[in-house]
Amino acid sequence: MLALAWYVVLALVGTAVVWTASDWLETSADRLSAYYGLPAIVQGALVVAVASSFPELTTAVVAPLIHGEFDLGVGAIIGSAIFNVLVIPGLATTFSPGALNVNRDVVYKEAQFYFVSIAVFLLMCSFAVIYYPVENGVSGTITPVLAAIPIGTYLLYLFIQYEDTIEHDAPDVSGIAPATQWAYMLVSLAAILFGVEALVRAAIGFGNAFGTPSFVWGLTVVAAATSLPDAFVSVTAAKRDHDVTSIANVLGSNVFDLLVAVPAGVIVASAVTTEAVAVDFAVVVPLIAVLVLATVALFAFLRTDLELASWEPWTLLGLYLAFLLWLTLESLGLTGVLV
Repeated sequence: MLALAWYVVLALVGTAVVWTASDWLETSADRLSAYYGLPAIVQGALVVAVASSFPELTTAVVAPLIHGEFDLGVGAIIGSAIFNVLVIPGLATTFSPGALNVNRDVVYKEAQFYFVSIAVFLLMCSFAVIYYPVENGVSGTITPVLAAIPIGTYLLYLFIQYEDTIEHDAPDVSGIAPATQWAYMLVSLAAILFGVEALVRAAIGFGNAFGTPSFVWGLTVVAAATSLPDAFVSVTAAKRDHDVTSIANVLGSNVFDLLVAVPAGVIVASAVTTEAVAVDFAVVVPLIAVLVLATVALFAFLRTDLELASWEPWTLLGLYLAFLLWLTLESLGLTGVLV
């Protein structure tokens, strides 16, 4: 019982540190974006998205590097992606002065490239099972070469954002000291490393205490905790009527998580263990299917009048509760989808 209380304290402390440090990180990223004259969609989808996704990246690296828990890191990434798509737009709309409005760039560029990122992530896992099968043929190993596929795709994403940047006529800003903001960013990154380590230790502890796989706690506790910065950014942006930045942050964060964070975890795990990382296709596919369904729901709602309003955000939040219920049933052994 004492050990369980300690894991709860670790989870709460880790969440508080990640939240606070991510606030510093996103503030500095926001000011640097203004200083360098980036357009709103690039600011939300790239700079702020990468900054707020640093906890997920850290989880994907820390879990295998220190604890040998690659599955926990992947679970946190996918769980965070599902949280971002369903919970954050729902909360942002709830706290927005009115309907959450987007433009066609968000719907036809960001959302569709996000679909591409899901397909590329699944393609990487498929290649692992086809060309490097293990055990019964449902599992495969992801080599650093396969991990380079999504990273290369993210470079294309950066090129697209760069093209938008050079075409943007930014207003002049003053009163921002870039050196100070870069210093704040470095300090916040160090603090996030500490907070994520506490969260990973708590997730492993919960898994041992309750006799459940650690990746389930990665899908829930760690995923929600590391997604809090994204939620904070999007809700704050929605309150200020910066709706495009709010939604672009969600989509850009998920693109970064799938195309960079997971491959980074693969490369680190391969370097530490000197062997390729195994991925269970029977677990990955159902989770990606949930992510696809969640993304389709968000995309359909956004395309309707280019806004989220009325019952739509509550539907997204309800879908996330259904996801948590399914994971609970899986943990109790009442369903067997994640075999």
